[in-house]
Amino acid sequence: MTRTDRARRLALVLVVALGGCQIWYDKVPSPDDLMHAIPWFNAMIGSPAVYPYSTADIPRYTVPGSVPVTGGEPDYEANWKQAKTVEADALVNPTDRAPSAAGDSTFHTFCAPCHGAAGAGDGLVGRKMGAPSIVTDRARAFSDGYLYSMIRYGRGVMPRYGDKIVNPDRRWAVVNYVRWLQAQGVPAAPTAPAARGTVQ
Repeated sequence: MTRTDRARRLALVLVVALGGCQIWYDKVPSPDDLMHAIPWFNAMIGSPAVYPYSTADIPRYTVPGSVPVTGGEPDYEANWKQAKTVEADALVNPTDRAPSAAGDSTFHTFCAPCHGAAGAGDGLVGRKMGAPSIVTDRARAFSDGYLYSMIRYGRGVMPRYGDKIVNPDRRWAVVNYVRWLQAQGVPAAPTAPAARGTVQ
C-alpha cells in the first residue's frame, strides 16, 4: 500500500467519523434536554424552597396596611409584641392533640437545644441563656394558641421559629408534643455536677 493510498483511507475514515459525529449531535437527544422533562427531583418535593410562597401555609409577613389576596394565616405580630394575646388565645388547635413523630422530631430539632429533651429548660444552649422550663404549672396554664404564637413569633430570649417551622401543622405538632411533655410531670431540677474527687 502506497503512501497515497494510506492518506486516502485516512481521509475517508475522518470524513465518515466526522459525519457520524454530526448525526450524533443532531439526532441523539442531549442529557441536558432530559433534565427539563423532570421539573423537580423527588427528594426536593418536601423542601420549603420548591415553591416558597405558592401555598397559604407558608408565613408571609406582609407590609403593614396591605391586603393579602390569597388568604393565609392572620398576622397579629404587632399585638403579640405589645403583650396583647387576644388573637393568640383565640386560636383553636385543629388537631386531636395527640403527640406525633412530627412533633417529636421538630421539638428535638428546634426546641430541645434550649428547653431540654424533657422541657425542663436544661438544654445545652438554654442553660447559658436562661431558657424557662415549659413543664411548669405556669406553662401548663398557657392556651394552645399562646404556645403556638410563641413558636411562630417568639418572645423575650426566644427567637421566632415561624420562619423555620413554616408549616402550621408542624407548629401545632410541637404544641401537642409540649402538652405531652407537660402531662409526664415536672422533672427534678438539674443538679450541679459533683466536685472532682468526690464520690456520688
